[in-house]
Amino acid sequence: MIPRPHRAGIIAALDTQDPARAEAWAAALAPHLGCLKLGLEFFVANGPAAVSRIARHRPVFLDLKFHDIPNTVAGAVRSACRLSPAMLTIHAAGGPAMVAAARKAAEEFGTARPAILAVTVLTSMDTAALSATGVSGGTAQQVLRLARMALENGADGLVCSPQEVAPIREAHGAGPLLVVPGIRPAGSAAGDQSRIATPEEAAAAGADWLVIGRPITGADDPAAAAASIAAALAR
Repeated sequence: MIPRPHRAGIIAALDTQDPARAEAWAAALAPHLGCLKLGLEFFVANGPAAVSRIARHRPVFLDLKFHDIPNTVAGAVRSACRLSPAMLTIHAAGGPAMVAAARKAAEEFGTARPAILAVTVLTSMDTAALSATGVSGGTAQQVLRLARMALENGADGLVCSPQEVAPIREAHGAGPLLVVPGIRPAGSAAGDQSRIATPEEAAAAGADWLVIGRPITGADDPAAAAASIAAALAR
């Protein structure tokens, strides 16, 4: 597993289907951040071998959000672990048995295993969107409910929006690894994210890793954008 950063670390989200573009980003950004996120868009287009190529530049956060019956998720975790990712996501909504199966499968790889991160409520969702799925009580309540269940069943950490970082820390202390998307530097467009914060706000709340995509990769100079965010966090 990747060590917990001393301050909030930066994960660049390489959201593209183009492996050459992803590798160019990875090479340019590697000096300025701690990890590179590869998600469904990249993985489905390019497969496991392309993940390994990106991992030559920086540790990889493999964000595939597994959500299936426990046995299937366990098998998927075993397959993903062979790529040596630093972190791997599952959906907390898959339930206690699924989370436990993912952790057990990862442990077969010993100290080389990735951190198992349970996704709580997607940052694109607000209370109205969550209600449309049949979940009442609001996003914060659902995040805390899923967080407790996932951590009790073996998740190493959580993926949550910046707005839930402080409540999770209050409920669970410093132990869980918190990886936080929905990060938008001041002046950046929110895009399809509903629950957002600046890097400084998320770090102050207790985030361990900040997932930042378009504000870095969509910049005229992605390396300079990443360096600027890293410098602001170091102040």
